[in-house]
Amino acid sequence: MAATVKAYKGMGMEGSTARWYDRTTRKDLPEIKSLAVRIAAAIPSSAQVLEVAPGPGFLSIELAKRGLQVRALDISKTFVGIARHNADAEGVDVRFDLGNAAALPLEDASVDFVVCRAAFKNFTEPLKALQEMRRVLRPGGKALLIDMRRDASMAEVKQYVDGLGVSRLNRWFMLFTFRHMLIKRAYPLEEFRRMAVEAGWNQLQIDTSRMGFEAWTTK
Repeated sequence: MAATVKAYKGMGMEGSTARWYDRTTRKDLPEIKSLAVRIAAAIPSSAQVLEVAPGPGFLSIELAKRGLQVRALDISKTFVGIARHNADAEGVDVRFDLGNAAALPLEDASVDFVVCRAAFKNFTEPLKALQEMRRVLRPGGKALLIDMRRDASMAEVKQYVDGLGVSRLNRWFMLFTFRHMLIKRAYPLEEFRRMAVEAGWNQLQIDTSRMGFEAWTTK
């Protein structure tokens, strides 16, 4: 039986933790830019985009640079402030607001594309979040969810972290976080698939990577 509600046991993404995440995630910018290119190629140039849980906002910013209309919602006040600052620094127009993934403050069928990257495992109401992402999509709209898998190995995690070129202290902290928090919060692929189908994610396509997966759906 797939989880529908779970307690949040990850790091609270506020204050200094959010600011640390902002600095560290910049190491992922090449991958984020590549993802933005792929998304822009998969949706109309006039598409209205919603990013759920954007964190520091790097993906939303890269999508806006490609001419897309982007709005993003995060439950962290600190992240909303950081993301707004990052967008201003890049000279792009993205609307960053507070919002809960399980109760998106958008009308039905109001956006063309929804994306959620590296956050789903921490949602306290994952099934509702999936239902909400589908609800706000227009007919024919697409959603993309990217996250890690429960079966990600620490060898793969270490390879990923070592590739970021972070300091020794940051490397230790990141490996500790992956081992004791993130992997435990992540879902086995079949559990995610069950939730997605229950939430109405039809035409579901799931592709795996060395540590995670990408799930696409079309409404």
